[in-house]
Amino acid sequence: MITFTEWKKSSYSGGGEGNDCVEIAHLDSHIAIRDSKTPARATLTFPTAAFAPFVEALKKADQAL
Repeated sequence: MITFTEWKKSSYSGGGEGNDCVEIAHLDSHIAIRDSKTPARATLTFPTAAFAPFVEALKKADQAL
């Protein structure tokens, strides 16, 4: 398992305590994403170059809803 030293919460965190969001971490050539409510569970890991297209695809999918 890869250990990430610094996780950052999304700027779109939900109200209240801001626990309804995702967190990201950067390690060398990869970006990791996890659910802030269950940080010990599954983590998605992307090569850094693939992260921006992934986020753009999420934005487009959200706009289509």
